[in-house]
Amino acid sequence: MTVEPRNKIIYLPKELLQKISPPEKFTYPFWYEPHPLTKWAATDLQGFLLQKLGDEKAFSGKMFGVLVVKDKHNRIGYLSAFSGKLENSNAHARFVPPIFDRLTDGGFFRKGEEELNQLNHQIEKLENALAYKDLKLTLKQLNFEAREEISSFGNEMKRRKAERKKIRESKKNKLSEVAYRELEKALAQQSNFDQFRQKMLKNSWKSELDKLEIRCNEFESEIELLKLERRQKSFALQNRLFEQYTFLNHLGETKSLSAIFGDTIYEKPPSGAGECAGPKLLQFAFLHDLKPLCFGEFWWGKSPQSEIRKHKKFYPSCAGKCRPILKHMLQGIELEENPILKDMKAEKQLKIIYEDDALLVVDKPFNLLSIPGIEVQDSVYTRLQEKLKDIEPLIVHRLDMATSGLMVVAKTKEAHKKIQHQFISRKIKKRYLALLDGEIEKNEGEIRLPLCPDFLNRPQQKVSFEHGKKAITHWKVIQKMNNKTLVNFYPVTGRTHQLRVHAAHPDGLNSPIIGDDLYGDKSERLCLHADLLEFHHPKTSEWMRFELTYIPFEIIKMK
Repeated sequence: MTVEPRNKIIYLPKELLQKISPPEKFTYPFWYEPHPLTKWAATDLQGFLLQKLGDEKAFSGKMFGVLVVKDKHNRIGYLSAFSGKLENSNAHARFVPPIFDRLTDGGFFRKGEEELNQLNHQIEKLENALAYKDLKLTLKQLNFEAREEISSFGNEMKRRKAERKKIRESKKNKLSEVAYRELEKALAQQSNFDQFRQKMLKNSWKSELDKLEIRCNEFESEIELLKLERRQKSFALQNRLFEQYTFLNHLGETKSLSAIFGDTIYEKPPSGAGECAGPKLLQFAFLHDLKPLCFGEFWWGKSPQSEIRKHKKFYPSCAGKCRPILKHMLQGIELEENPILKDMKAEKQLKIIYEDDALLVVDKPFNLLSIPGIEVQDSVYTRLQEKLKDIEPLIVHRLDMATSGLMVVAKTKEAHKKIQHQFISRKIKKRYLALLDGEIEKNEGEIRLPLCPDFLNRPQQKVSFEHGKKAITHWKVIQKMNNKTLVNFYPVTGRTHQLRVHAAHPDGLNSPIIGDDLYGDKSERLCLHADLLEFHHPKTSEWMRFELTYIPFEIIKMK
């Protein structure tokens, strides 16, 4: 069924458009500051969501998106969409439809799901059958008894062998040669008889256990055949589903989900690909001859346990699921410049604050990489490489691109090895200065939240008690002012984005670092600064202390 655009477009007030002009270029979806028209559209949609879903405490949480568009009559309005499904349905009057509605009654996906559910039921029934459970329990018990009896008999054989050895030694010089040979023969017969009894015992147990294993294998073979059938059906259903997701772009070209991800490192589309708000909005716009002007996605509802998502906050499109799709869909549309690709050389200078024949200590400016990236070559490494000429700079540790402050760089392999060992053994002392968006109740404390990469949303990290690595941060408040808190962080571990996640996560300080575009709100800069670094010199073992006494970001003074 064709959905008419007028049923989905909310047109913007004329008085708003008289004050705010549309942008000249479309939003770069992976790093953006929402355009004022995007903000207005999001606020308008949030008013609707408040009525439909309730406030953040009443809704489990989901990403929503708005796309400001211009129709063929030059009227400007916005479309809205949600990620995945909403209230177990894809059909909602206010929102654009999905690329492909897998929830359609009678459709191949629903039928395929039903077949898989039936297989799941058969597998579950077999796995939970009393006869199968009793067999496994009996087999486990008999295996234990067999090991115990065989082990006990083995110990008895060792004891008897030791007794025979003592008899030989005690009779060796007391019996005649003929009598001693007869004794040796009798003892050897005892040894052979023990080995025979051991072999018979093992064979007896093996025969009994084999019978039970054959009966267990009959169940397990049937289960494995059903699981194989389930895998094959699931794979076929998934591939058929991927082919149903065809994405249109501004140039009128279409491409399937399988084709889009076939050229990526993923090769196969990840779960949920094509179900995010961004692709849904652009697909609807292109299908109905609407020109995309600007775009934004925000979170509505409770914060999830793992990812950093705050109620009403805007977030970039996910890298894992959306980047390959949007790369195709946005062809032919002029985008805003990716801020990461800007050349920072002219305005951000790398300062060397200490140098000798073994190492350098530098003060890294914010928005400069520690090592070259895929798209950006400018980095601490490349700048030092240019300066040192014949000496290869060896990066010992890194700071996030957005973080400023102290880094130690080795000049020799020996120095690199020794300093790196101090980092690994946690003998290095580090301190960071951070300005948080909110006032912290306590004055100091410790955060223990294990972290792992969010593989579908790189470079973000997430909290995971199941898969994450240990991450520990000590912190202490320096000053509180105007709903801001200046703190010192003392990281015990050095996980990627550790301080940023520990600051922003609800189970951490629940106050993101100001300027954190990944876990908080974008600003002029990330207010995180490595201001203290202490370590043993790799050649002299002298304890070196470097401290930056300036504050590189604006601090709002207390009244």
